Amino acid sequence: MNSPNAKKTTSGNASPAGVHAAEAADAKASNFLRQIIEKDLAQGTYATRKWGGSPGDGAHHEAGQPDPAKVRMRFPPEPNGYLHVGHAKSICLNFGLARDYGGVCHMRFDDTNPEKEEKEYVDSILDSVKWLGFSWESNFNGPNGPVTEEHLYYASNYFDFMYRAAEALIEHGHAYVDEQTAEEIRANRGDFGKPGVDSPFRSRSPEENLARFRAMRAGELADGAAVLRAKIDMASPNINMRDPAIYRIRRATHHNTGDAWCIYPMYTFAHPIEDALEQITHSICTLEFEDQRPFYDWLMERLIEAGLLKAPPPRQHEFARLNLTYVITSKRKLMQLVNEKRVSGWDDPRMPTIVGLRRRGYTPEAIQLFADRIGVTKSDSWIDYSTLEGCLREDLENKAHRGMAVLDPVKLVLTNWGEVFGSDDYTEDCEAPALPPAVLKNLPEGTPAPAKRVFKIGKEVWIEREDFEEVPPKGYKRLFPGNVVRLKGGYVIECTGVGAKDAATGKVTEVHAKVIPDTKSGTPGADSVKAKAAITWVGAADGVPAEIRLYDRLFADPQPDAGGKNFLEALNADSLQVVQGFVEPSLANAQPDDRFQFERFGYFVADRVDHDPEKGKVVFNRVTGLKDSWGK
Repeated sequence: MNSPNAKKTTSGNASPAGVHAAEAADAKASNFLRQIIEKDLAQGTYATRKWGGSPGDGAHHEAGQPDPAKVRMRFPPEPNGYLHVGHAKSICLNFGLARDYGGVCHMRFDDTNPEKEEKEYVDSILDSVKWLGFSWESNFNGPNGPVTEEHLYYASNYFDFMYRAAEALIEHGHAYVDEQTAEEIRANRGDFGKPGVDSPFRSRSPEENLARFRAMRAGELADGAAVLRAKIDMASPNINMRDPAIYRIRRATHHNTGDAWCIYPMYTFAHPIEDALEQITHSICTLEFEDQRPFYDWLMERLIEAGLLKAPPPRQHEFARLNLTYVITSKRKLMQLVNEKRVSGWDDPRMPTIVGLRRRGYTPEAIQLFADRIGVTKSDSWIDYSTLEGCLREDLENKAHRGMAVLDPVKLVLTNWGEVFGSDDYTEDCEAPALPPAVLKNLPEGTPAPAKRVFKIGKEVWIEREDFEEVPPKGYKRLFPGNVVRLKGGYVIECTGVGAKDAATGKVTEVHAKVIPDTKSGTPGADSVKAKAAITWVGAADGVPAEIRLYDRLFADPQPDAGGKNFLEALNADSLQVVQGFVEPSLANAQPDDRFQFERFGYFVADRVDHDPEKGKVVFNRVTGLKDSWGK
């Protein structure tokens, strides 16, 4: 267990991962992946595996202790962009299955393409996985006591082994160096109705191919001058088996290995080897890799025959990727949105990236709930975006503290305030619970109830513009001349009419009303006057100015890039509106990422980038409304 990628300590929780694996698995809905894993566990398919030595040189196949993990999964992103909601499903699936079945999940970077990979993406991916609530550490009892092992790996750490594997294929007549041009290779590959044509270099001897491959490795050939191809079947009905390329020449500095290599393995060659070296039992990927599975199995069989790997090999299993309405998950298209500044960056709250969802105000628990709820199938289907939002509301309903905010403010003047209380400058404290009684009643035992919110009422308060109508429509119950309403948590008031209007637009800028004494909420006289409605408000005395960003879906089309559509034409022009409003003082003390329910408006989060109350910058993002209103 001396892997350069593994960190071990002899402290911490020594209990094996997944002690309650059976109970945890039973609590989850069954699916075909769980059935496969349970069958393998029952049959002892991988019970003979050993774990020890460095995965990079395959030493764990020859020595080591029996593997303490019942199953080994992996999450293998390519570090060429930021992860999105589809990756979040895969993270929850792989790490969750490992957790439920007494195993571990490896965090592995498939960094075989140096031209598109950056350290920035590596760091972001690691942070996203941690934020979602998962870890690549495992705890178990080793021969010398408790061991904690960190399973963080890079495909680039296996380049030496991959090169040896490629040479072994050549030596056994299973690979050859092809020096056709890329266009010739493409033309000779054939199509679904026509078999491929053998390369003129296919009949070279193993000795010749080995010399040419070593020339590739030594930098003696130009980029694109040659590729190493597996020798399989140019007439195969599966085009992926028509002598696929497994190594190419690419002079590019790698984020991990620098300039040590000028040839790099292709993903389809590297990925099965990575799985095998790490003793992965179940290699789960999306359906687009189903046609690659025969090559995966072919490569494993050839390397076992060559003595480089031991049986049993890992197996690949495919599931349907996440198709979410009103969302695109193409990295190329997401990057286009960023580069063309159609969004503010990868973490724009409208983006489906994990960093974007996090800044929008989504919680790890909501995303995990979403992944569980949509399940796992082998059939492509579309999940409505409202399902994701529903999971978020369900999670926030019982944890987001309440508060009042005014998004489109109009001043309300209580004209008799000074007469009732002896001074126009008099203010009075009002109280309201941070969580409603139904939520407080269901708090876990021992959880202290949060402190009540305190805010001031005075002669002037801010109300929502839509809460006043000079000439009310039929059935309108809020403020209009002669009507009585309650300021929520405060007094009952009677509207007396318009106080002022904007000369240019004619819009109402001030509303007048009278406070009715002895009607404050929570006092004996609270019910002495019947009010037809209660409206939210923020006191002018202690209300805090706030920038409130009203985010909505980035696209107006439920399938913005389906069928060859130009996804840019589907952009929603109203996906962001910024308003200047007021929030009650309890909200002004929020820290970045704190989430609240703005009464009547929905859920909001203090922006994790721009919100800085110490500098007087109060910024909230709308996470989602109180109910799904998109179609309306």
